[in-house]
Amino acid sequence: MTDRKPYRHRFPRSVIGYALRLYHRFPLSQRDVQALLHERGVQVSHETLRPWNIKFAPLLTEELRHREPRRGSRWHLDEVCVKVGGVKPWLW
Repeated sequence: MTDRKPYRHRFPRSVIGYALRLYHRFPLSQRDVQALLHERGVQVSHETLRPWNIKFAPLLTEELRHREPRRGSRWHLDEVCVKVGGVKPWLW
């Protein structure tokens, strides 16, 4: 089993990560996240989510930064419509 439990935590990393993604991605309260986890069969208190957030949110943000594509200083456009002298030609 590759999904190990973090040190001194009852739940595996996948459950903790799922709870944190729900809390940070959507406008949900900790009680809403608790209810969503309860629907999935995970009994966790809303008071547990705050320490998870303090401990694991920096790790989650670091992981998301590495997934994010790097943005450069160049932009390439396929087509553009420019109004010149009252006429709108398409530039390709």
